[in-house]
Amino acid sequence: MVAGVLLDYATLRHHRVRPLAFLNDSKQLDPEQREELFRALVGCAERIAVRVVPNGEIDRVGLHVSNLAGLRAVLAELAPPAEVCLVDGFRLGSAAPPHRAIVDGDEKSAAIAAASIVAKVVRDRTMRRMHGLFPRYGFASHVGYITPEHAAAVRRYGPCPIHRLSFQALCYLDASRPWPALPPVGKAGLRVA
Repeated sequence: MVAGVLLDYATLRHHRVRPLAFLNDSKQLDPEQREELFRALVGCAERIAVRVVPNGEIDRVGLHVSNLAGLRAVLAELAPPAEVCLVDGFRLGSAAPPHRAIVDGDEKSAAIAAASIVAKVVRDRTMRRMHGLFPRYGFASHVGYITPEHAAAVRRYGPCPIHRLSFQALCYLDASRPWPALPPVGKAGLRVA
């Protein structure tokens, strides 16, 4: 899940800006705080862009390459009216609109923190919906992070259609149930094995 938020700081006044005082790295906020900030951002952001990177794309080209492509796509969607484009940690190359990479940007930039909130809320909501389709994996409770229960479910049932097959964490592996064959990944790809 990749997100970008275009904030017009000149329009953020009084009651519209108050909730944004709590913007921070989304990992440091509880789900209720993220939901409240998400609603505030939807109400005051000039534009929001979200891109879901399909698991098949990640399997084909690798996680890092997929992340960069998703960031470039979201940045391109938001870039024309932006005075400055900030990206959390990654330089996206000359194919991307002009931007500046900020290491730990979600702790240093309100716009990056806002994008982090949007990405995590949309991801969590999506994972809860996926739980309805694939309840045996516990997506509603772990929302995509590896937990012992999730790893046990993958070992027991094998991967479901939304699992990244290129993510073969040791906790998932079960010698009696090999993962499906993957297409080859080029040099630029990243594969976790």
